[in-house]
Amino acid sequence: MTKPRAAQIVGVIFSRADFDRAIRMRHPPDFFELRLDSLAGNIESIRKRVGKLRAAAIITARHPHEGGAKNLSARNRRELFLAFLPHAAWVDIELRSARALAPVLRAARAENIRVIISFHDFRGTPSAARLDQIARKAQSLGPNLVKIATRTDTPKELKRLLDFFDQSPRARNVVVMGIGKLGRKSRLELARRGCALNYAHLKTARVAGQLSIPELRRALP
Repeated sequence: MTKPRAAQIVGVIFSRADFDRAIRMRHPPDFFELRLDSLAGNIESIRKRVGKLRAAAIITARHPHEGGAKNLSARNRRELFLAFLPHAAWVDIELRSARALAPVLRAARAENIRVIISFHDFRGTPSAARLDQIARKAQSLGPNLVKIATRTDTPKELKRLLDFFDQSPRARNVVVMGIGKLGRKSRLELARRGCALNYAHLKTARVAGQLSIPELRRALP
């Protein structure tokens, strides 16, 4: 349950309503991602009921510069991670936060919880050389997976992201997704190409291009 095979689906729990919806699902996705930064106002209620989720949990608390909600400090985010580690199959920590959240990484590894090191660029898709550099730096931290999400507003940006996924030897353990005008197209194509984890909303898209769980299920090979 904790090791992704090719093309699995992650349902993102971004709000209390998402969480309530998730625990009622008859056919849950392979994983749920708990966006702890966004859920911060309902943490105690959710922690008491997290065991009702019928799929393993990926926990994350986003840095404010990478889409995180509520402008949480590194200390606040660290406390959220540590509070939810007993309920986690995976933790997702940004590359930029690896040093500040090193205690979370150590605690996760001590408990055999798998690690995703992530990078988000909401302005565009970096060059092929820069994408490779990001992947190499993230992989130097020894994660189980690297996740890269970039803005794909133009065909060139989309092609750059798809080419990175297809051609980089490091892409074998890299999860990739697009955001923006061509975000939807990128996610459908990457799911078809076997991207290991494919993120979906539970009712309302939170970023441009995010798909629903039924849409992703239809796209998977």
